[in-house]
Amino acid sequence: MTRVRVQKIESIQDPEGNLGKRIELIEDRVIPRFAVRPSTEEARMAQDVIKALQQQLPMLTPRTQLALPKVILFLTEREYEELGIDFDVNQIYELELSGQAIRFRKAP
Repeated sequence: MTRVRVQKIESIQDPEGNLGKRIELIEDRVIPRFAVRPSTEEARMAQDVIKALQQQLPMLTPRTQLALPKVILFLTEREYEELGIDFDVNQIYELELSGQAIRFRKAP
């Protein structure tokens, strides 16, 4: 079972003119973080400076989640309704692939 997050939902039109949705799902994976203890005083001081900068400038904070494209669905409005899932951006689902079927379940 894989956890996926709805990254983007767009309106589309297929070649026959039917309206539909393009739903982009990315793998929701957390990158494990581990502390590295510097061996020298200079390295510890540099690490402390970097931590202070990260607190002041959030854009320097390392990402703890990895966004890997997993599935892109192209569905007509009818297919979307038949699927019976109301996808919302940032909603997390458990994705199960088995026996030539794809199953989505909202993650708790």
